[in-house]
Amino acid sequence: MSLSQTLWQTHHDLATACLHHPFVQGLGDGTLPVEKFAYYVGQDAFFLDAFARAYSIAAAKAPTWEMFQVFHQLADGVLAELNLHGSYAQEWGVDLAHVAPGAATRRYTDFLLSTAWGQEPGAIAVAMAPCMRLYAFLGQSLAQLNPPAHRYRPWIDTYSSDQFEPLATQLEALLDTHAADTPGNQAAYRYAMDCELAFFEAAWQIKL
Repeated sequence: MSLSQTLWQTHHDLATACLHHPFVQGLGDGTLPVEKFAYYVGQDAFFLDAFARAYSIAAAKAPTWEMFQVFHQLADGVLAELNLHGSYAQEWGVDLAHVAPGAATRRYTDFLLSTAWGQEPGAIAVAMAPCMRLYAFLGQSLAQLNPPAHRYRPWIDTYSSDQFEPLATQLEALLDTHAADTPGNQAAYRYAMDCELAFFEAAWQIKL
């Protein structure tokens, strides 16, 4: 089993908790209150900005041209996600230029950017892989339920698509090649997964 598979299986309890979280279940069946999704869109746009920057920092540290190209390709994928969020924001009146990050958002972005600045590319891939693999897992799991058309179906379609899965696989390939199964990497992977769960919980609990 590869390191990326080992990390995913070891910390799959948090992935399952995310899938069964009421926020994600509401995305799946279309019952999520629009106000909670609007808050999530703003927070996720702030997060994705940091995520793209972390990819760019990792690319600058890449020891090979091939790794440099892959990190930039992954950053392009994040830009496509941001465009989707832009359409959501326009639809529901969210001003992405003036989003104030919540505590859960700031906790996650601070972790990613400090890892990007302070660690080597392999460790950066470990910190970033949970987000990519989790969203592919969530999108594919919700799509398998074959939900009827509803306002959040584009979210499900995006993360269950044939375009998103290869991005997660690309990042995991970098992880497998350049990272080791160390206690530090295990802890970083779990911390990122815990940040994902806290991110959904914050959006679910927000009072607007």
